[in-house]
Amino acid sequence: MTEYFVQAFIYLVSAVIIVPLAKRLGLGSVLGYLIAGVVIGPITGLVGDETTTIQHFAEFGVVMMLFVVGLEIEPKALWQMKARLLGLGGAQLVLTTGLIMAIAISFGLAWQTALAVGLILALSSTAIVLQTFNEKHLSHTEGGRGAFKVLLFQDIAVIPMLALLPLLALAQFAPETAADAHHGMSLVDGLPGWAYMLVIVLSIGGLIAAGHFLSQHLFRYVANSGLREIFVATALLLVIGIAALMSLVGLSPALGTFLAGVVLANSDFRHELESNIEPFKGLLLGLFFITVGAGVDFGILLESGLLILGLALGLMLLKFLVLFVLAKAMKVKGSDGWLMALSLAQAGEFGFVLVSFSNANGVLPPDLSPILLMVIALSMFLTPALFIAFDKWVLPRYQKSSNDRQPDEITQQGMVLIAGAGRFGQIVNRLLVANGIPTVVLDRQAAQVDNLKAVNIKSYFGDASRPDLLHTAGIEKAKLVVIAFDDREEAVELTHYLKQTYPKLKVLVRAFDRGHHYQLRKAGADWVESETYHSAMELGIRSMKKLGMHGFEVEQKAKTFKQVEQQASEKMYQQWCMGSEGEQYDHGYVQMFIELDQQISLEMGRDRQDTHSSEERGWTPPPKGYAEKLQDEGA
Repeated sequence: MTEYFVQAFIYLVSAVIIVPLAKRLGLGSVLGYLIAGVVIGPITGLVGDETTTIQHFAEFGVVMMLFVVGLEIEPKALWQMKARLLGLGGAQLVLTTGLIMAIAISFGLAWQTALAVGLILALSSTAIVLQTFNEKHLSHTEGGRGAFKVLLFQDIAVIPMLALLPLLALAQFAPETAADAHHGMSLVDGLPGWAYMLVIVLSIGGLIAAGHFLSQHLFRYVANSGLREIFVATALLLVIGIAALMSLVGLSPALGTFLAGVVLANSDFRHELESNIEPFKGLLLGLFFITVGAGVDFGILLESGLLILGLALGLMLLKFLVLFVLAKAMKVKGSDGWLMALSLAQAGEFGFVLVSFSNANGVLPPDLSPILLMVIALSMFLTPALFIAFDKWVLPRYQKSSNDRQPDEITQQGMVLIAGAGRFGQIVNRLLVANGIPTVVLDRQAAQVDNLKAVNIKSYFGDASRPDLLHTAGIEKAKLVVIAFDDREEAVELTHYLKQTYPKLKVLVRAFDRGHHYQLRKAGADWVESETYHSAMELGIRSMKKLGMHGFEVEQKAKTFKQVEQQASEKMYQQWCMGSEGEQYDHGYVQMFIELDQQISLEMGRDRQDTHSSEERGWTPPPKGYAEKLQDEGA
């Protein structure tokens, strides 16, 4: 037992020291875990032969990751992406496998072995790529979505690969005894082909049916116990049970848990499941990366270092070129094409499983397997460097080219000018245009303008703070300007410029928070709207109604809240203006804010049935049975 504690301590202390350091240096957590593994493995020898056993356990982190990914994809969304999934993912797998197979045959390998090598090396690392995407917030970019589709297709393709590889067996590489091919417990060993397929269909069908019809009852039963640890145990039970079932029928545990995640994506307990699995997933993925680093065999590297390095770099270059060409063909533009190609250029963790499986089935020669394993590990080790290259060289280049783009020629003038075509500006523009009010929309993000043009929303690329562009857009004849910049300071500066230069022009501005609201007001804005105020109020109103409060009472209290805030806003603004730069939120302002909250609470506690304002007299008492009807609708 002491030995296990010491080993666990070594793995954990290496992660705690090295990973934060790597993150601070901009290397990313994945490279930090890999370096930690190299330090405690080949360099210091603190861990040894147990690394391979731990790696098999840590691979469960990949299984959990795919379960979480599945939870975030509804079945409808998965069906909608089928064309891109098959087109992009299928083309990548076929082209990469074919090219690697041709190169392997040219080196004298039999076509069966060459095909196996191609299939193994065509896969990319789901664990590294998705983990890095999450850290760098790249998952929702076009390149990130394209890479995800390729990875998803690869993970699904592991199943037919496992079925195909035994058919590629060569007599000279066959295991010496039947025991060598034994993989542990199985429900399908010795079954004829038709029976094997029947077991697979029944297993997958049963998994889908149980997830759809039985899971809600199980989760509700456990949730009613009120014991969080039991819900955590249930989440682990679900993932481990599905993984075990898939292994028993000879399928990929990762694919099984992904499928289960998709089935449960519409469950009321989806977020609870995800939050319970997330800590285990992150810890096991980190442990997996450490074991990859610890498993680097410096003996093989010293003996065949140049060969392994050349093969790893050659593999990454070949996969990059294939993916880059496919990105262009699929119209993945700009830096997104580079992101997709660079992120998937490595071999994947499933390669370790397929190499072992191929050895057991006599597909690979014994002397080739260690080299393949090192090529896979080294390509994974080099992957964080590709993301660093993307951040340092590729992304700035495309951002610079976007900034160097000449402004569009503005061919129309409008009654309203909208500066900023983000989510806020778009809603304002659509409302005005729908009511026949001519607008001119300006945005300096070229990609945003192009996206709007793709859906027939007229907008122009250009900096709305430039006087010449404002003149071309008809600022002299415009009635008002709506400023919806994402940059706080520029919004304040443009407000000040417009009110100084065009005093009669109405300037309406979006504010991010109370402080920004005051700055814009001081700059002369005619109306300042806090972007989250109304949505937050609406959600608060909806919350009180859901808790059973009567709609009449809720509307009264919401109106009171707004009135008290409006009455205090002028005093608070004047107090803010009295403060010096950087000290506007002094003791006087803080005390005033505290008094505001106290006043709101006091007003909320009053019985206002006999003190309706003139605005509230339009309300009529609710009809008989209204409260019961409202509760039924809320339920």
